[in-house]
Amino acid sequence: MARQRQTRQRAAIEQALGASHHPVSPEELLARARRKVPGLGIATVYRAIREMTAEGLLTVVELPGAPSRHELAGRAHHHHFACRQCNRVFEVDGCPGDLSSLAPRGFALERHEVVLYGLCVECANEVAVAS
Repeated sequence: MARQRQTRQRAAIEQALGASHHPVSPEELLARARRKVPGLGIATVYRAIREMTAEGLLTVVELPGAPSRHELAGRAHHHHFACRQCNRVFEVDGCPGDLSSLAPRGFALERHEVVLYGLCVECANEVAVAS
């Protein structure tokens, strides 16, 4: 697929993605990109996400029970931490390695995702202060 024409809106969305160090929801992306283009709408963000995913520039991050998030493609294999209080998702460096021994006998493991759940540092601090 040919790359889409670069617009101010698309440039703002790409900058917002590049500045993010964790997977973002369309709403988070909209809020960040609006700093550069105040009139940006959610439909434009969804269209850019769809186009950038088709172009291979974005990866979809799907966590059980949560809306899809997106991050720039091409990053090294990694996993995610989901805060159960603020619902933000963070990247986790590293990987436990080969998990094929966990697959049922005779199954061929092709890929895996590890998601950690808990409280991010900000939410953990809020809970500690409130206690």
